Amino acid sequence: MKVVIVIPARYGSSRFRGKVLANETGKFLIQHTYERALCAKTADKVLIATDSDKVMEACESFGADSVMTSEAHKCGTDRIAEAVSNIEADIIVNLQADEPDIEPENIDIVAKLLLDNPSADMATLVTGFDSVEQVANPNVVKAVVDGNGRALYFSRSPIPYNRDAGGVGDISGYLRHLGIYAYRKDFLLEITQRQQTAWEISEKLEQLRALEYGYTIMAAKVAQACEGIDTPEQYAAFVERINK
Repeated sequence: MKVVIVIPARYGSSRFRGKVLANETGKFLIQHTYERALCAKTADKVLIATDSDKVMEACESFGADSVMTSEAHKCGTDRIAEAVSNIEADIIVNLQADEPDIEPENIDIVAKLLLDNPSADMATLVTGFDSVEQVANPNVVKAVVDGNGRALYFSRSPIPYNRDAGGVGDISGYLRHLGIYAYRKDFLLEITQRQQTAWEISEKLEQLRALEYGYTIMAAKVAQACEGIDTPEQYAAFVERINK
């Protein structure tokens, strides 16, 4: 089966405009992520999908395969669906552009979830938490996964709720959702055409659309999270790590 990694790269990030082209390390941020994706053993192709001429020019400068997509897309998933609509692929991996520290092994893990589970439509990764405060933070998404690895729900709230503790109990009982996905191509093209669902609108989590329509999402636990870069401060810390 052919696995294609697609990196959606929107230029106009609200919190850090043009971050994918930040290049204080001598490489564009998107280039770091692209090069990590190339290290994934399951990848037959890595493609950058953007809405910006500037990003296209940058991709050409370091030899990346890239495609221009509509500026109208509201999310990266829709951008990816357009990018792969006319290419040969069986499994699509959605890798965020602002994750230059992603472990290639984790990309392989999420792709293999679909390779090894033919009845699953979608796959993602989870990891553990570091603190009670992190579990309680609505900006950090929680997941509930059954004993067979099937995702049951995702939420910004602490789930499962610990009644005895009045909310968050022992943090070992919680799973943090990581924002990397794999989709079967046919499923991706179908789910992006479906209407948003009540859970998705309420939680502002796209993956809930798949669950509410009855699709299967598999989840695998990995050792640690790869923190994305959302702010100039986080980028400065990344530059410092690279320079060391």
